Amino acid sequence: MRSILVHLDHDDCSVRLDLARRLARDHGTRLVGLFAERARAATVGTVATWPSEAYRRAAAASRATFEAATAGLPGAEWRDADRGGDAEVTRAVIAAAHGVDLVVLGRDRGDHHHDSVPSGLAEKVILDSGRPCLVVPDAAHLPPHLGRRPLVAWNGSGASVRALTDALPLMAKAEEVVLLTIGAIDDRVEADCLRRFADHGLPVRAERLAPGDIAVMDLVLARAADNGADLLILGAHEPGGLPWLQRPNGTRHVLALAPLPLLMSN
Repeated sequence: MRSILVHLDHDDCSVRLDLARRLARDHGTRLVGLFAERARAATVGTVATWPSEAYRRAAAASRATFEAATAGLPGAEWRDADRGGDAEVTRAVIAAAHGVDLVVLGRDRGDHHHDSVPSGLAEKVILDSGRPCLVVPDAAHLPPHLGRRPLVAWNGSGASVRALTDALPLMAKAEEVVLLTIGAIDDRVEADCLRRFADHGLPVRAERLAPGDIAVMDLVLARAADNGADLLILGAHEPGGLPWLQRPNGTRHVLALAPLPLLMSN
């Protein structure tokens, strides 16, 4: 992992910015802060002017906060997406994501999401950027070193395999990894997955979860809490994918409810 992008807006981004800064410091990576939020152009009569003064102030405040947080961090760079429409902001974040190894985002909040961020931004970036995304709840209380106690939700799908692989740099100093196997997985396939952790020198413990009447992702979140996990790693799926990974079980559901950071890949 050599580069990280953190999405910024005018709301409180301190938790994810601090995490991105610490990851960049600990891994010796380049950090890019991208200010991208919904905003309207200033209008006088029928004449529209972009950016508005409110947007300029928000961008300036974001830059000052980023530069103060990353003082002394080599190569840290703040950028302005300079776009205000929902689709434009989303495209700008996805385009910036293509140039980095990891994207750090705030959590989607459904109908209660802040007006400054397009609805479903995190989900769209996860599904369309082709990059692993670390989604951080704004109110999360993060440990000094993320990834000491990760839980990997694994169902044998390509997305879950990619998420596991993408998370390896974050798990490099794990005290224990919990591999939570979901559904009917062949014992040999599970053994091969466990062997991957051994190949990387990671202590791992296996648990199994059988889909039932309770939403799968609610069960996964409960297991993460029971194990004291500080990071949940799982594959993201398009709506309409595997039947037991659809709402209220799937990507959108866990993005709205997870109280801990998520590493998701598609």
